[in-house]
Amino acid sequence: MSDLKIRNLYKRYGSVEILKDVNLEIGSGEFVVFVGPSGCGKSTLLRCISGLETISDGTLEIDGRVVNDVAPSKRGIAMVFQSYALYPHMNVFDNMAYSLKLQHLSKEEIRAKVMGAADKLQLTKYLDRLPKALSGGQRQRVAIGRAIVRDPKVFLFDEPLSNLDAALRVQMRMEIARLKESLPNTTMIYVTHDQVEAMTMADRIVVLRDGVVQQVGTPMELYERPQSLFVAGFIGSPKMNFLSGPYASKFNAHTVGVRSEHLDVAPQNGVWSGKVIYSENLGSDSYIYVDVGSDEPVIVRQPGKATYASGDNLSFSPRGEMFHRFDANGRPMTH
Repeated sequence: MSDLKIRNLYKRYGSVEILKDVNLEIGSGEFVVFVGPSGCGKSTLLRCISGLETISDGTLEIDGRVVNDVAPSKRGIAMVFQSYALYPHMNVFDNMAYSLKLQHLSKEEIRAKVMGAADKLQLTKYLDRLPKALSGGQRQRVAIGRAIVRDPKVFLFDEPLSNLDAALRVQMRMEIARLKESLPNTTMIYVTHDQVEAMTMADRIVVLRDGVVQQVGTPMELYERPQSLFVAGFIGSPKMNFLSGPYASKFNAHTVGVRSEHLDVAPQNGVWSGKVIYSENLGSDSYIYVDVGSDEPVIVRQPGKATYASGDNLSFSPRGEMFHRFDANGRPMTH
């Protein structure tokens, strides 16, 4: 078992509060992703869990044991960083075996653990190579392999893919998803600023803002039922369209939010209308940016290739009940 409970956790540097009254329960075997804007405290929370940062107030339990004062090496945790932190003078095998040698395991045990991890991560044929002879994705797999061999209860990933290009990130997301399937009882906590990583990998997402947990839920719960204007605008790409003032008054709301895929072009008499200022054709989809007179253009998504040009008039409406109403405090209102 590797469940984790965080109760009333605070982290302060002097008088500055970085994390404020964080309460979370993460079940054994869950894959939980922390997301939020830069400086929201997500990496600090991860470091508090690992023991690399001390907790100012509150408790952290792993498997029912309070570990606030337990050394990082004794928590049953392995951390994978954004920078691979590999030893450049050691080959892949020795990088992965290093922590096991410090535990004075036998050569047979070390070899079995390293070969097992290398097989999971398709690294077997690279075991004799130095890190400089590997691609970024291969180096990150070695860093993950180095964590696997320790057989941790909890994996912590701190933006592990942010140094990789787009194609490698997709590949590594699949690698980590496969790894999770092969380690069903291991809890994984993952920090990212990447929407797609959070939405595609997480069992549950924790959204943080200014050190405060805003909402916890499955990716689709957050996408379909955001509990605040902030979460609605943060989850999803492109972000939700927001219209306020007279544009929202017909919905009896302070702000109305609607996602680009939930807007339908109307031949005439749509709820909103304006001039096309830009059109993006992505092949499978098109995004049309429309100036309706609000603070930001409204993005309308259409399947296939759009035929609208800059300057065209466009009228559109939300589909059915596929919109969100928010009050003046940014809280959702019922339809």
